[in-house]
Amino acid sequence: MSANYSAIFPRALIAATAAATLAGCGINSVPTAEENAKAKWADVQAAFQERANLIPNLAAVAKGAAEQEKGILIGVMDARSKATSITLTADDLTDPAKVKAFQDAQNQFGTSLGGFGRLLANAEAYPELKSITNYQMLQSQLEGQENRIRIALRDYNEAVRQYNTTIRTFPDAIGAKVIYGAKPMVPYEAVTPGAEVAPSLEGKL
Repeated sequence: MSANYSAIFPRALIAATAAATLAGCGINSVPTAEENAKAKWADVQAAFQERANLIPNLAAVAKGAAEQEKGILIGVMDARSKATSITLTADDLTDPAKVKAFQDAQNQFGTSLGGFGRLLANAEAYPELKSITNYQMLQSQLEGQENRIRIALRDYNEAVRQYNTTIRTFPDAIGAKVIYGAKPMVPYEAVTPGAEVAPSLEGKL
């Protein structure tokens, strides 16, 4: 029995050493970091979708807008349609062109929404809006949603940073390249100054 034990022990030691070596080469850390980034992206998608879901409510509240200014609302609806038609799956996060297309659509939507909010901020032109409970509720919802988007994007970018660092750092880079063929993920970049800060819609809607 001792002889058998002596024969088994070296093999067990070699196996344990090999497992530890592989683990140190990104076998576990690379997919873990990747899945974390993908999960954070799912949060970003959910936050953007929730914002889009608020627009029909905005349209209903804004029925008091003057006829000539309803073109701005149409612009918001068109931008919403485009933003929701462009999808970016977790597998697309390594494609800069697809990420940019998604970003551009969402940025256009956000810009049009901000423009419409500033239009309705004119209390003298639309005094009745300030007295509508639904308007006040929507104002709060939009502000809260913009903040959730900002937080989701911040968390996603941090997860991407960690993943990109992992696949470029020795020894994890070995497994990332040889085993997984890992590619860097694209962070979500703010295209306008201050875009990473949640805007306050108080006085803008």
